Amino acid sequence: MEKGKGLARRWAVELPDASSSSPAVPDPPGFTRSAPDADDAAGARQRKDSEAAWKAQKAWEVAQAPFKNLMMMGFMMWMAGSTVHLFSIGITFSALWQPLNALRSVGKVFEPFKDPRVDTIAPKLLFIALNLAAMGLGIWKLNTLGLLPTNPSDWVSSLAPAREVEYAGGGLPLI
Repeated sequence: MEKGKGLARRWAVELPDASSSSPAVPDPPGFTRSAPDADDAAGARQRKDSEAAWKAQKAWEVAQAPFKNLMMMGFMMWMAGSTVHLFSIGITFSALWQPLNALRSVGKVFEPFKDPRVDTIAPKLLFIALNLAAMGLGIWKLNTLGLLPTNPSDWVSSLAPAREVEYAGGGLPLI
């Protein structure tokens, strides 16, 4: 015999329809069966306003998050020193790569806070500015390591050969 068909189980209980109200069971204290009124609409509006305020607050928190990373990365770069070695180069390129990825994903970062009542332009601008500052910190570290071509001697290979100013010739052979 197939499982669950044919025989009634001993523990099965039939419950009455929940939509029909039984006069034998009174409503709990504080509960009234009335149609939704203006209080419910005001409560819904208040919930939407509080949700919009929460989203705006969280958007600002997300926008300020790169500042913490900026301080940490600055400390790590300071600890790495100003000599060119594997650790300092790794820290420097990490300081350049993380803000670059964050700038590429600004839309995804602020996607959860999209709401017609929430203005996310100012938090996005702060987020972009802090990430650009982090990139500037990484470029400054590249410069202190001497990895940026900022001196004329860095471009010698691309310069044309110098024009000869003097020519010496003639003379007698010594043999």
